[in-house]
This record gives sequence, C-alpha cells and structure tokens, in this order.
Amino acid sequence: MANRSSVGRAPPFLQFCLFSSDSPCIGDPKAFPGNVNSDGVVRHELQHPIIARYVRIVPLDWNGEGRIGLRIEVYGCSYWADVINFDGHVVLPYRFRNKKMKTLKDVIALKFKTSESEGVILHGEGQQGDYITLELKKARLVLSLNLGSNQLGPIYGHTSVMTGSLLDDHHWHSVVIERQGRSINLTLDRSMQHFRTNGEFDYLDLDYEITFGGIPFSGKPSSSGRKNFKGCMESINYNGINITDLARRKKLEPSNVGNLSFSCVEPYTVPVFFNATSYLEVPGRLNQDLFSVSFQFRTWNPNGLLVFSHFADNLGNVEIDLTESKVGVHINITQTKMSQIDISSGQ
Repeated sequence: MANRSSVGRAPPFLQFCLFSSDSPCIGDPKAFPGNVNSDGVVRHELQHPIIARYVRIVPLDWNGEGRIGLRIEVYGCSYWADVINFDGHVVLPYRFRNKKMKTLKDVIALKFKTSESEGVILHGEGQQGDYITLELKKARLVLSLNLGSNQLGPIYGHTSVMTGSLLDDHHWHSVVIERQGRSINLTLDRSMQHFRTNGEFDYLDLDYEITFGGIPFSGKPSSSGRKNFKGCMESINYNGINITDLARRKKLEPSNVGNLSFSCVEPYTVPVFFNATSYLEVPGRLNQDLFSVSFQFRTWNPNGLLVFSHFADNLGNVEIDLTESKVGVHINITQTKMSQIDISSGQ
C-alpha cells in the first residue's frame, strides 16, 4: 500500500487508518504514518494479507496549516484460482479409489457465487443411509448430514443446519466444513457455526463418489426434485484433494448432460433500482397474441405495483402487484363473460 499527498496540496497527510470489510482498524499502533512532503511516497506492507470486498481509509491526523489531501494505491497479492462454471445441468463426480469411503474426519472447502436461490452444491451418500448434502434453499446455505440411523430402533441421525441469507447475490462466498466424528464446524464467509449431529455414530460411510454441482439421477428419492447448482465454484478441496485442479487436468469425468467450463460466466442481467415514484416504460409488440413477462425482484416493502400493461384495442389490462408480501396477478378482459382473473401466490 502506498500513499502521497494530492498534487499541489501541502503540508502533507500525517496519519490514517485502514478498515477492511470484516476487520477493525489495521495497523500498529492502529495507524499508518503518512508522507512528510507533497512529493514523497510512503509504502506500507501489511503483516498479514486481507481478504475483503471493500477497503475504507479513515483520516486520523494531518497538518493543520493546509487542506487535507491524499492519494493512495492498494496492491494485491499474487493469487491463482481454479474456477469451474456449472450450467445447472452438469454434475462433477469425484470417484473414490475404493468403492466405499469411511471417514471419521472430513474437511471440505470451496467458494461459490450464483444468482440462483436453489441448487445442490455437493452431495454424497451410502447404501447404509449415510449422506452429506450442501445446498442452497431460498438463498440460504443448508448442510444436511446423517452418520447413520437405526430404522428398527430409536437412533435417528438426520441433522440439518441453515446459515446465511441472500446468497444469490452473485458475489463470492467461502464455505468450510470441518467434521471430527459428530462434531461439526460450518464456516460461511468467516462466520463459524458449531453443532453436533444427531444419532450415536461417528463415521460417515459413502459409496462410490461425492458429486459437486448436483445429484446424479439414480432413481432414489434424494436424486429427484432438487435443482442442480448454476453458477461458479472456486478452489474446491475435499479432504486435501484439489477437485478443481483434477477437473482442469481432465482427471475427472463430468456427467454427459450439460456443459462444464473453466471460466466464470457473468450474467447478462442488469439490476435496476426503483424508488417510490420512478418506473420503467418498455414499448410493446404489435400484432402479438401472446403476452409474456418474466423478472426477478427483491424488496423490503410489502406492497407495490410491479408490472402494468394495457392490451391492444382496449381489450383490457394486466397488473402484477405485491400486496401484504404476496404476489398478485390481475387480468381484466372487457369482451368476455369472465371479465377478471385474480391469482395470488407467495408469502
């Protein structure tokens, strides 16, 4: 990190503090000295690397004889990441050397970013009923584990833990799962949650493989009704094995369905913010019998108008609104007996 005074601004900037998005003031003693003249450059090397989305510079002291001025540049560290893009169909399996994998300890780490609120990130299961699943549900992260249940007795091993929110923001999120027997640490973006699994068993027994990006269809209940992950994953590590590196070197065989690529595809959608009085007007299409609209939205307001359109030739109108946190569709038709159709959904 280097700083100097702004051009033509003297006396110099004397002291400042650096905040990252998840750390307090960085520096010893909680401040960095600035330059002593208007042309010199002062460099500071941080003792530890910082992983942050935002960096904030806080002025602490400057020479009172002049106006405050500062130029600063932050230098990043060398970083190489293996990125995999999942298209929502492809599944990447890591097959065990032996048909069965019995572990007392597991460490699974990865990063992901997505615009989808649902999707299976990883899954593994065994014929004895053991399983591990990490997935997104309603934009929250859910870890489900079962180290063994006794169908004839009182032992029930299913355990499910939910953490995070709004994880479909297309920003990178880091996940670390550390398991030692029934003791689990689930860390999302450096926020750790500790819990113990239900049941009395300590080993996780998986058969054949663990998959990333979804669940391969097998006819079992666990393989149906759940969406595959659509988005990017980075630096997938399963018990010390670099999954992304193996995939890049074509040591793993992805499913025949879908496409696996090694660059993160950015979405083409552009978010638009609306205040209480603004709106977006889009021209309609003439001579079209079909009316179709799709969009995603996020709001804290329980009420509001989302879409409104008149039909051609004064045949009616369609309105989509938000009423008491429920989405309503209202279709008014002027030339039929069923003059109005109302549909409501959500909560």
